[in-house]
Amino acid sequence: MPTNAPTAALTDVTSSGSTLRRFLHGLPGVDAVGLEARAASLGTRSIKTTAKAYAIDLAISMVDLTTLEGADTPGKVRALGAKAVLPDPTDRTAPTTAAVCVYPDMVAVAKETVAGSGVKVASVATAFPAGRAALAVKLADVRDAVAAGADEIDMVIDRGAFLAGNYLKVYEEIVAVREACGAARLKVIFETGELSTYDNIRRASWLGMLAGADFIKTSTGKVAVNATPANTLLMLEAVRDFRAQTGVQVGVKPAGGIRTSKDAIKFLVLVNETAGPDWLDNHWFRFGASSLLNDLLMQRQKLATGRYSGPDYVTVD
Repeated sequence: MPTNAPTAALTDVTSSGSTLRRFLHGLPGVDAVGLEARAASLGTRSIKTTAKAYAIDLAISMVDLTTLEGADTPGKVRALGAKAVLPDPTDRTAPTTAAVCVYPDMVAVAKETVAGSGVKVASVATAFPAGRAALAVKLADVRDAVAAGADEIDMVIDRGAFLAGNYLKVYEEIVAVREACGAARLKVIFETGELSTYDNIRRASWLGMLAGADFIKTSTGKVAVNATPANTLLMLEAVRDFRAQTGVQVGVKPAGGIRTSKDAIKFLVLVNETAGPDWLDNHWFRFGASSLLNDLLMQRQKLATGRYSGPDYVTVD
């Protein structure tokens, strides 16, 4: 059963394609200029000393350390899992990452590597990254990952169906995937760079939450435009408003293009100032990244020692 269920009033809006369309197109339009200006303004906040050290450790704990390449091997996944468990071998006080994210065929290897650490194993599924497959194939992909031990599933929506206005098809696919996940948490990826407008991102956010998403996620990291402060701010507003209306809390995961500690801290400010401190926890906010972790570790070392050690002092993913 889905872990997130909308209230009866919102359930009614998904009873047919026409009612769902009416609801989604009835959402307030997005003021693009205002949205981008607020995101830019929040990005200027200065975080220093102990607050910065806290933010860096929090960001490390929110990373979904990811490898999603055709050349992935069991050895590479084991190395990634070992890094997730012990990000800085020279400092065991560094927090573990939230998860490692791999393709379904590498789930068992990742699960064995991180066993007993508290690090979750996430797996992309549903014909990632394009999502161009029959529903039966997508569900088989999910079930394979869950059977191998995945704690979390990152699915992609059918952007073609969404952009064609076939919202009910997208909704029903998410519901079916949510059921196939069983106890695993579901992250729904919109590929915001392909949705064209902020209004579409808002509609996709509500559609995913209505269907039972545990997280809504910006991107696959496989297209030119991925997570941005503006699209993440918009999604944070959506989860805040959804909880206010339903009592159900949904997480947010920006993915792709977040590479530096400075960037990560800007996103944490967005979370705190938009959704609120309830989301400042890796159960509700994640970074989909790999290179980000190295910069966080280097900045952490600099705060501890006063010296910037450089990239040669952290492992290469």
